[in-house]
Amino acid sequence: MTQCFSLTETRTRCYMSTFTGSGLRSTITDFKDGTVMHCWVPKTRTESKPNLLLIHGLGANALWQWGDIIRNLTPFFNVYVPDLIFFGESYSTRPERTEKFQAECVMRVLEANSVKKVSLVGLSYGGFVGYSMAAQYSEVVERVVVCCSGVCMEEKDIKDGLFPVSDLEEAINILVPQTPKKLKELLGYSFFKPPRWLPHCFLYDFIEVMCMDYIEEKRELVRIIAKGRKLSDLPKICQPTLIIWGEHDRVFPLELGHRLKRHLGEQAQLVVISNAGHAFSSEKTKEFYQNLKSFLMDLQPPAEKSP
Repeated sequence: MTQCFSLTETRTRCYMSTFTGSGLRSTITDFKDGTVMHCWVPKTRTESKPNLLLIHGLGANALWQWGDIIRNLTPFFNVYVPDLIFFGESYSTRPERTEKFQAECVMRVLEANSVKKVSLVGLSYGGFVGYSMAAQYSEVVERVVVCCSGVCMEEKDIKDGLFPVSDLEEAINILVPQTPKKLKELLGYSFFKPPRWLPHCFLYDFIEVMCMDYIEEKRELVRIIAKGRKLSDLPKICQPTLIIWGEHDRVFPLELGHRLKRHLGEQAQLVVISNAGHAFSSEKTKEFYQNLKSFLMDLQPPAEKSP
């Protein structure tokens, strides 16, 4: 679909302006092995500030997923915001599709920027990547925030009916949408109160700009997450961990948040945001930020909330 004006591209430019206005610059790191990663990094790093890594989920690129909160964080942190492999300007010719590989690539970007210690926030799929980083690089990762990320899911959960869609390939068609119908389904599963009406021209535009690159690679990322996954194989990370979940999450149901809390035990806190779904970072941005501030800046665990 060809058109003169793209609302998606216009909003992307606005987010880019927000990032640059927040003291970040765009960088490309070529690993010289077929892998290239794009990352927003501080224009000038302040040594007295702690470092913070923001890891996006499936769907849009890092700009769209962190654009509404980035201004709140850069005054207090040296912020690093990568595009994961096969999103934005990041890609790889290597065959790996695991969150472990994604975590290794993000770590290489941090190393290229001389980051020795970092706290991280992972949204949805980004939580899988962040959890893997915390497990692999415990000497680097200091504090962890896992947001609506089903790291404790098992492959059998899909057929057992934990998720609203029990067929993995159908779920993939929704998570990697190629038609306005599937994109509307994704919005319906992601938001507690999804938009009542969106014109097809906007949906087509978003798909054309955000969803047409590396389609099969993104589908493989989802398949690999679920394949053979067992809770008994999941390592227990040792860092202080904040788990944030939307009360009405239909992508990764709240049961998975409680399961992760039980898995990690006393060093983890679970906060449930009421009247919010999977996309609580957009629906309840202020509450999301307040929980991050308490945990990452004030170094205090937020009071546990559970309906």
